[in-house]
Amino acid sequence: MNEIRTKVQFIDIDEDMAGQRIDNFLRNQLKSIPKSMVYRILRKGEVRVNKKRIKAEYKLAAGDVVRIPPVTIEEKVEDAAPSTKLNKVAELEHMIIYEDEHMLILNKPSGTAVHGGSGLKFGAIEALRALRPQARFLELVHRIDRDTSGILLVAKKRSALRHLQAQFREKTVQKYYFALVMGEWKTSCKVVNAPLLKNEVNSIVRVNPNGKASETRFKILEKFANATLVQASPITGRTHQIRVHSQYVGHPIAWDDRYGDRRFDAYTADVGLNRLFLHAANIKFTHPGSEQAMDISAPMEKQLERVLTGLRQKS
Repeated sequence: MNEIRTKVQFIDIDEDMAGQRIDNFLRNQLKSIPKSMVYRILRKGEVRVNKKRIKAEYKLAAGDVVRIPPVTIEEKVEDAAPSTKLNKVAELEHMIIYEDEHMLILNKPSGTAVHGGSGLKFGAIEALRALRPQARFLELVHRIDRDTSGILLVAKKRSALRHLQAQFREKTVQKYYFALVMGEWKTSCKVVNAPLLKNEVNSIVRVNPNGKASETRFKILEKFANATLVQASPITGRTHQIRVHSQYVGHPIAWDDRYGDRRFDAYTADVGLNRLFLHAANIKFTHPGSEQAMDISAPMEKQLERVLTGLRQKS
């Protein structure tokens, strides 16, 4: 580990940064130092706003000037930003399907986590920050599972993050996934209402009457021999919701390592599948800047298209 001494910083607070507590602002600015150090430099008066000492609960206003003192941090090798020369990082540049000054939308590949941690050196958000070093702000609006591919929203402004997350909370965002499930999905099964409970030890989610209310709407897109391509639209946003609801009604998703069926995995392997067949294909929301209705679609990767072609030939 290397010790690094940062330089004193003076940051002008604009309208987009305003409204934050100073302690939360500092934790975002000084991601590599422990939370305890943030509160220590605040208590000691080393952080100044407009040349004055402030308390941790002080809320920043547009026009404020924040002085952040030099701090010593320990940089671990794995904490360094991922190199943009790495194939996995570089390929994300070509998977950005929309970008403006407020946000960007990534067609995330399967196998890439949305963020690092739990043994992962980096995820999509760390890679995007490496690709956009000039961006002052890049934060995930929501999350999708590591093995799920498709649409991932990233805010480039704090105001955009607040706007978009409010839409998710108010359930005005419409999300549509493509899933290949085992067996013949019944036409009558259009909505699954089943409460979900997450085991905090192993993160396995089960239908449980003591769980949180959860609703997913399903629509048949194409039928094959022993399989169905469905469109799934989660009304609530629970962990693994589509995967568990599909399993609950007897139609687990292909190559689901937690809730799947190995016989179905073997069947789909014959047509070239080797990953979870769950893809966030479409999203509808209100643009955080223009307030215009947005309707964004992300194409499936070629492997999934080839799998569907193979299933058509089998049928």
